[in-house]
Amino acid sequence: MARPILFLVDDDPDVLQSITRDLRREFGERFRVLSAGSGDEALGALRELKLRGEPVALFVVDQRMPRMTGVEFLERALEMYPGSKRVLLTAYAEIDAAIRAINVVGIDYYLTKPWDPPEEVLYPPLRDLLDDWLAAYRPPFEGVRVIGHRWSPACYDIKRFLSLNQVPYQWLNIETEPEAQTLLEQVGLESTLLPILLFPDGTWLAASDQGAITERLGLRTQPERPFYDLVIVGAGPAGLGAAVYGASEGLHTLLIEKAAPGGQAVTSARIENYLGFPVGLSGADLARRAVAQARRFGAEILSPQEAVQIRREDPYRVVTLADGREVSCHALLIATGVDYCRLEVPGIDALTGAGVYYGATMSEAPAYKGQDILIVGAGNSAGQAAMHYSKYARSITLLVRGPNPGRSMSRYLVDQLKTRDNITVRVQTQLAEACGDGHLESVVIEDLDSGTTQRIRADAVFIFIGARPQTQWLQESLECNEHGFILCGPYLPRDSRGRPRGWPLDRDPHIFETSVPGIFVVGDVRHGSVKRVATAVGEGAMVIQMVHQYLEGL
Repeated sequence: MARPILFLVDDDPDVLQSITRDLRREFGERFRVLSAGSGDEALGALRELKLRGEPVALFVVDQRMPRMTGVEFLERALEMYPGSKRVLLTAYAEIDAAIRAINVVGIDYYLTKPWDPPEEVLYPPLRDLLDDWLAAYRPPFEGVRVIGHRWSPACYDIKRFLSLNQVPYQWLNIETEPEAQTLLEQVGLESTLLPILLFPDGTWLAASDQGAITERLGLRTQPERPFYDLVIVGAGPAGLGAAVYGASEGLHTLLIEKAAPGGQAVTSARIENYLGFPVGLSGADLARRAVAQARRFGAEILSPQEAVQIRREDPYRVVTLADGREVSCHALLIATGVDYCRLEVPGIDALTGAGVYYGATMSEAPAYKGQDILIVGAGNSAGQAAMHYSKYARSITLLVRGPNPGRSMSRYLVDQLKTRDNITVRVQTQLAEACGDGHLESVVIEDLDSGTTQRIRADAVFIFIGARPQTQWLQESLECNEHGFILCGPYLPRDSRGRPRGWPLDRDPHIFETSVPGIFVVGDVRHGSVKRVATAVGEGAMVIQMVHQYLEGL
């Protein structure tokens, strides 16, 4: 953390040099001492400090300066740093003016020139003021700050992007937090450009420039080499598991993820049935540990980066990236997972990102303190979200279309839901309509037994329904079932001879091998998979043996 600042302003160079020397000698270990020779110069420096989030503990300002008096400067400076202590330097004849200034800007102390000896005149009052300031001081957030509107879909998207990539950030709502408007004015930007990201060095980027943001955050999007033994598309639990085992066994491994490592699992607040973690761990923790483990073994991870096409150039497999670059490999693994299905009811599309959300990032939960939340879904993700958000929300209503959430939700979660007084589970109930002007205000729910409807208040709706495989980009390349899940091994369609249709090799496909030799599939995107984190990780480990067998046959 940067040391707090003592800021000195005086147009007399000799006076400025003298007090700067004295304060650095006495307070230099705990504070930085900065100075300026005019009010205009000082205000310019303060704007830069504010953008960088650096704290100013104390102003020591000369009253009689040309163009801008000390009081006039403090009036403007305190708009940026209202909590700073203020000391006015005056000549003996200006004491009356100093006293009047107390009522204008609330100065904390005034000093007459000269201040000799400083040990008796200067240091004691400043020491008391700084002790008071330190007692009330809360260190500023040292990371990315995001300025935006609460109900803006673009703002939600950038917050989600940062959360999923485990980038710490501070959210500043332009509508409720004065600091947000102040910062926006200081960079000279209009609210039409929101969301804006401010970086610790005082620079900023508009969220629309995602490429620049990605580069600025140090996220890797370009491969180091043109060819790999194994390329994995998708960094959910299955893809991460494969990356760990592939790299640890000596395969040059590249992992490509279009959003953030962890997949849907990264949004889980607490996975309590994962082997080896009796107290549970969050999806974000699991992803972070897996990424570190894969990298330690030498796996290369590109995120965010998207694979948009694959093709055969025997004996190689080629992946085209969203930026047009291509990377080749011996073996290719598809582990793109699934996404939540869209809910087709009135009002949903118009309010998506403005109170209606698919999935839920755990870091957003504190923003819903004291509010009423609706969660749609009956799987583990919905149950985990309900448990986590219940720590903050006034009420959680979980809508389950079926007669019993235990059909698709782990028993431990069903039991936990019953322990929270602010969670209500409504079975045989569905969301019928989302209502609001510019943002969600209420919803209409329907009882499937009686057909009756009811309008209830809702500050947010989080949707966790169904599974839509992320295969739209490759269905023409690989055999998929009618729902888009990739077929492999024993599930591949057979011809009249009992052989996989169109299979070019004498051997049968490996269990996780698709309709194209050398292209494998694991995890939720695979037809017949079990939608559990542990199963996905296991498949990721198992498929590496099959990759080795394939490579031996080349």
